[in-house]
Amino acid sequence: MSLSVQFLSLLSMIGTGIVSAAFIDMIKIATSHAGRKSVIKRYAVLLEVIGWVIVGCWTFYILFLVRDGAWRIYDPFAQLSGLLLYVSFFHKPLRFLGRIILVIVIRPLWFIVRFIGLVIKRVFRLLLSGLALLFRPFVKLYHKHFRKLFIKRKK
Repeated sequence: MSLSVQFLSLLSMIGTGIVSAAFIDMIKIATSHAGRKSVIKRYAVLLEVIGWVIVGCWTFYILFLVRDGAWRIYDPFAQLSGLLLYVSFFHKPLRFLGRIILVIVIRPLWFIVRFIGLVIKRVFRLLLSGLALLFRPFVKLYHKHFRKLFIKRKK
């Protein structure tokens, strides 16, 4: 293995450490901002464990792409240095970028989805009230004339 391949793999492991720290930080932020009674808050530990498993699989995939899955002793140290790099340098800029994405992309999409859901709900409610209006005379006739036919009589 040449020195350039080793250096590339070292940089890739540092990069996976940075991305892994950002991903876990994103999960922790999402679970901490969830409501007290939300499903996300109840399963926060499970979500974080699943996040760590995803990070581990993704890291091995990157390792597999770079060095055909060959693990070296410096890989955990490179990932740890990537985690520390995220905490020391990339933490604030990536959180700022996350807030920008939240405000520009996610909130408008969430508004559109909620608006479409509200329109569908109102149309469905309007259709049901129209059907109820159509069937009201038949229900009144049933209650007035035929209801007594289906009552069980005591013997």
